[in-house]
Amino acid sequence: MYFVSITGTFTVLVKRGKTYLLRVVNAVMDEELFFAIAEHKLVVVATDGSYTKPFETSYIMITPGQTMDVLVKATQPSGTYFMAARSYSSAFGAGFDNTTTTAIFQYYPSHHSKPILPILPPHNATAAATEFTKKLRSLGAKSNPIGLPLQIDTHLMFTISVNLLNCTKGTLCTGPLGKRFAASMNNISFVTPTIDLLRAYYFGIKGALEEDFPRNPPFRFNYTGENLPANLLTPEFGTKVLVLEYGARVEVVLQGTSILASDNHPIHLHGYSFYVVGWGFGNFDPEKDPLRYNLIDPPQQNTVGVPNNGWVAIRFKADNPG
Repeated sequence: MYFVSITGTFTVLVKRGKTYLLRVVNAVMDEELFFAIAEHKLVVVATDGSYTKPFETSYIMITPGQTMDVLVKATQPSGTYFMAARSYSSAFGAGFDNTTTTAIFQYYPSHHSKPILPILPPHNATAAATEFTKKLRSLGAKSNPIGLPLQIDTHLMFTISVNLLNCTKGTLCTGPLGKRFAASMNNISFVTPTIDLLRAYYFGIKGALEEDFPRNPPFRFNYTGENLPANLLTPEFGTKVLVLEYGARVEVVLQGTSILASDNHPIHLHGYSFYVVGWGFGNFDPEKDPLRYNLIDPPQQNTVGVPNNGWVAIRFKADNPG
C-alpha cells in the first residue's frame, strides 16, 4: 500500500472461460512501468484510445499518462493471481522507486489460495521495453489508409534534457549538493505565466509570452555523447511558444540527450493524437533515419516514451487551435 492508496489490495473477480477488457492507465508522475498478470497472456488492442493491430504479450511497458486496452482470457485453473507493476528505469545511477505494486486477479467461485506473482522484466530492461514498443501498430494498411500526413511542410526538432541548477535563496532544492533539477526542451525551461497563454496571444498582451521558441536546437552537439561540456547543464528560462499555421502538416523529432542523465522520457502532446513514424537509439540522422519510417501502420498515440539516449519521430496535422 502507498501513501495515496486506500486500505487493502484491489481485487478483480473473474469467471473462468470469460474474456475481460482491462484499460491500464499509468498514473505515476515520471516513471514508466512494466505490468503483467501472473500466468496470463495479455492481448493489446488499443493505446491512448486508438485501436492497434492485436498482439499477444506476457507484459506491457506503459509511460506516465498513457493508457492501454488489453484483453485477458480467464483460462487458468481457479485460484488467485497477482497483477503487478514496477518501474522501468533506464537512467544509469539515477534514483527511482524500486518497489512492486500489486492487485489481485481472482477467479470465482474458488478457494482462497496464495497469490502467484508474475515474472516482470528487470528495472533496467531497455531491450524488453524496446521489444514491446516495436510491436505497436495501428490498423492502417495500403488498402485501409489512415490519417497520417505523408507530405510534411513543417519540420521541427526538440532536444529533451534534464538539467541541474544552482539553488538560490528562497528556492526549493530537491537535487543533490545544493542544486535542483529542471527539465528543458531545446535548452529552454518553461516559466509558467501569470495569465492564460491563449488570452495573451489572441489579445496581444505584451510581455506575457515570447513567440520565438526555436524550431531546432539552438546549438548542435553530440546529444547522446559522454562527458558533455558543463555549460550544457544550465538551461535558459522563458515563457516561449511556437506558433503553427492552422492545417500545417507537422513532423517533430524528439531527441533525447545525455545531459546530466540519459533516460526514457515520456512526452505528451496535449489536444492531439499523433502517429509515431520512427524511433531509434543515438542521434537522429536526417538523411538515413527517415528512410526507415513506418508510413503504413504507425501507432496513433498521445503519449510516447523517447528511448534512453534515443529519438522518436511523430507526425500530426495542426487542426486543433489551443
